[in-house]
Parts: sequence; structure tokens; C-alpha cells
Amino acid sequence: MPSVSLNVNGRMRKVDAPPEETLLSVLRNRLDLTGTKYGCGEGQCGACMVLIGGEAVASCQTTLAEAAGKRIVTIEGLAMKDKLHPMQAAFLEAEAFQCGYCTSGMIIASVALLSKNPRPNPDDVMGTLVRNVCRCGTYPRILAAVQAASKKSGA
Repeated sequence: MPSVSLNVNGRMRKVDAPPEETLLSVLRNRLDLTGTKYGCGEGQCGACMVLIGGEAVASCQTTLAEAAGKRIVTIEGLAMKDKLHPMQAAFLEAEAFQCGYCTSGMIIASVALLSKNPRPNPDDVMGTLVRNVCRCGTYPRILAAVQAASKKSGA
């Protein structure tokens, strides 16, 4: 099996896996980064989103070969040492989750949005998060969290 180097959360990691294995599988099963969730397996629910080169992508639809050599950030890589990323803190403050299964994907997608649009309006937020499904229906609190994080970002 070939060895592939991945830049995950700022750290180079060697992975022995077939190039067609999904990034989601590699993250969860080979690197023990379980914050990224398996949802639908078809790139439709957003539970598996990670940042690749700053873009939110469905890791269940991304192969190891496609991810090799790119900067990958998972939910575990957003915090800086003991300090939560502002989006993570905003989700906690707004209680923008119930079961929590969608939360990592929602946060990742929201971080990607704010990197491109630091002051999104509610339509911008909901337009971005249309790729993310929350079965508990906490969308109003998710929207509030993203808007709060945008205000605290100082942009």
C-alpha cells in the first residue's frame, strides 16, 4: 500500500492507505480525528465537511489522492492551543446545537464563509449552509452564532 503525506491541522502525517480511500475514512479510522462525522456518504448533508485550502469540502466525496499535498483543517484543528476558534465559541454561546452531529460541519462551513465574507447577512449565511443538514432544526441558533462570530471577528 502506498504511503501518502497529508498536512492535517498544521501537522504532516504519513498514511498508508489506497489513494481511492475517502478522506473521511482516513481522518476517522487512520488518524483518530473523529470530530468529522459520517452522515449520508454522498456529500449532501455536510456532516463530513473539512477545510481544504480554505474551502469547505465534503470529505466523504474527496479521495486521499485528491487531498494529498493540500492543507486540511478539521474541527479539531480550528482551536488554538486551549482557546476555541471564535466560531466554536459562538456556537457554544448561542447553544447552536442539540444532538451535535451536524455541528462540526456547520462550524467548518461557517468558518469558510467568514474567510470570504466577514460580514454576511442572514441570506448569505443560509445560502452557504444549505449544504448542511441539521435534523434537530436549530437553524435560528446556528444563524445567530454565525452572525455573532462575524461581529466579534473585528472585520
